[in-house]
Amino acid sequence: CVELCNNRYLLQNGDGMEIDMMQEPDVMVYLITGFLDSGKTQFLNFTLSQDYFQIDGKTLLILCEEGEEEYDSRELLKYGVVIETVEDKEDLTEEWLEEMNKKHKPERVVIEYNGMWQVSEFEKMKLPAGWAIEQKITTVDASTFQMYLTNLKPLFVEMVKGAELVLFNRCEDKKPLAGYRRSVKVVSPQAEVIFEDENGEVDNIFEDEVPYDLKAPVIEIPREDYGIWYIDMQEHPERYKGKVVEFVAKVMKPKAFPSKVFYPGRMGMTCCADDTSFLGYVCRSAYAPKLNAGDWVKIRAKVRYANLSVYGGEGPVLEAENIEPAEPIEELVYFN
Repeated sequence: CVELCNNRYLLQNGDGMEIDMMQEPDVMVYLITGFLDSGKTQFLNFTLSQDYFQIDGKTLLILCEEGEEEYDSRELLKYGVVIETVEDKEDLTEEWLEEMNKKHKPERVVIEYNGMWQVSEFEKMKLPAGWAIEQKITTVDASTFQMYLTNLKPLFVEMVKGAELVLFNRCEDKKPLAGYRRSVKVVSPQAEVIFEDENGEVDNIFEDEVPYDLKAPVIEIPREDYGIWYIDMQEHPERYKGKVVEFVAKVMKPKAFPSKVFYPGRMGMTCCADDTSFLGYVCRSAYAPKLNAGDWVKIRAKVRYANLSVYGGEGPVLEAENIEPAEPIEELVYFN
C-alpha cells in the first residue's frame, strides 16, 4: 500500500511497518537562513562554484537582503546561476515565485532568506508545482550569536528548526561553543552543527566533557545539568549504553504508550517563556501503572538504545531499576 503525503511515499510492507521513501522533487529548493552578515553570501559564493554542486540546467538564486559581501553575477553565470532580488517582504509571494518559475524554468532554486523575516511564513507558502525544500541551512556569526539569541531568540529558533546544517563561523572563543551546540540541538536534534574559525573547522569543543561523573557506578544528573545530559544522550550514545543514570523528572503518560511505559522529563525553554517543550526519554517499568501523570519522581535506570517511532529513529530507552517520589523542580531547563 502506498500513500503520498507531504512529498513522501509511505510504503507499508507485509508486516504493517511503514517505510518512508522520499519523492524526488523536480526542482530542489535550498533555503539559506541567518541574520545579516552571518556569512550567508560567503557560504553561497563558495558553494555555487564547487564542482560537486554543479548541475545541468539553470540555478535560480533569490536574494532577500543585501549584506556587505556581494555576488559577481557574471562569474556566477559561468555556473548557470541567475540572480533575482526581493527587496520587500511583501514582494515574496506565491504569485512572484510562479512568475520566476515561468521566466527562468530553473532546475534548482537557492534562496538567501532575510534574517529579519519569519522563516515559517516562507515554509507555509505554496511553492510552484514540482518545487520542494530539499535542504535548510543556517549560518551563524559566533561573535554576535549571544546578542542575537538574547534579543531575537524566536527568529533564531525558526531558522534552525528543521535545519540539516547549522554553520557557526568566526569562532574565536571555544568556551561557549558547547552551549551553542546545545541551543541548536534542543530545537533540531537532527541538525549537523559545525564550528569554523578563520583557519577552518574547530575541533574538540567538548574538551571538558560533561559536568558529572560518567565513570561512576550510578551517573547522578544534577538538576542544573539536566539540559546538558538530555542533549549528550542524543549526541554520544556510546557514553551511556549499559550505564545506570539517576535523575529527577516529571511523569508524562501519553495515551498511546503501553501500561508499563511512561515518559519522564522536564520542561525546557526552546525559545522564550511562551515556547517551551517537554524534554524526556521513554522509560519502562513494572511500577509505571501506579504512576500518575504530573507526579515527580527520582528514577534510577539502565540505558539502552532502540528504534522507536516516538524518536523517528534510534533513541534512548530507560529500563527503570528504582522509582521513588521526589520534590518538584519548577524552574525550566536551559541550554547555555
